[in-house]
Amino acid sequence: MNSMRIRRTALAVAAAVVLPFSLAACSDSGSDTKAASTPVADDAAKSGGSTAADSTMTSDKPFGAACAGVPAEGAGSFDGMAKDPVATAASNNPALSTLVAAVKQAGLVDTLNNATDITVFAPTNDAFAKIPKADLDKVLADKATLTKILTYHVVGQKLTPKQLENGSFETLQKGMVTTKGSGESYKVNDTSKVVCGNVKTANANVYIVDTVLMPK
Repeated sequence: MNSMRIRRTALAVAAAVVLPFSLAACSDSGSDTKAASTPVADDAAKSGGSTAADSTMTSDKPFGAACAGVPAEGAGSFDGMAKDPVATAASNNPALSTLVAAVKQAGLVDTLNNATDITVFAPTNDAFAKIPKADLDKVLADKATLTKILTYHVVGQKLTPKQLENGSFETLQKGMVTTKGSGESYKVNDTSKVVCGNVKTANANVYIVDTVLMPK
């Protein structure tokens, strides 16, 4: 009887000693697991696939300060322009009305609309306004000269922003244009700045520029 009582007392003491350590170990293990997993989860949230996907999506969108002036809806919007061939798409953009008039004057509407996979460096109305009016009127009245100038703005392949970083391309006029830049800042022939780039139409990539390019 006494030996049984002593044995029970010993077991109770042992349990009292061991139990706190077991609970503490379980508690520490749980907190360690939580502490270890939280940074990993945070890192995954910060640098996961969604960030990479967002980067891929934004890199293929139009860029540049002048893009803000493009209508949000309708045929002249980016979505609307993407459905039409390039000359038609340009005609729906108010900032390109002088260019469109010049294209019509030169008889190039069908040429541009029927072309496949081209790039157009499209001067804005303000770009044409930099040319003295007398000189511009003279060019507009000379179909051969006007055609040379306009076809100098067209490259026979779809150019991506990456290709513009340090490029040299033959135009439909058979002259060469050079491009330099990175990110959202590019120049053509070191003089004409891309103010709204990577605009998609049904058959072309369009880079709207602030200065008319002249064949060399």
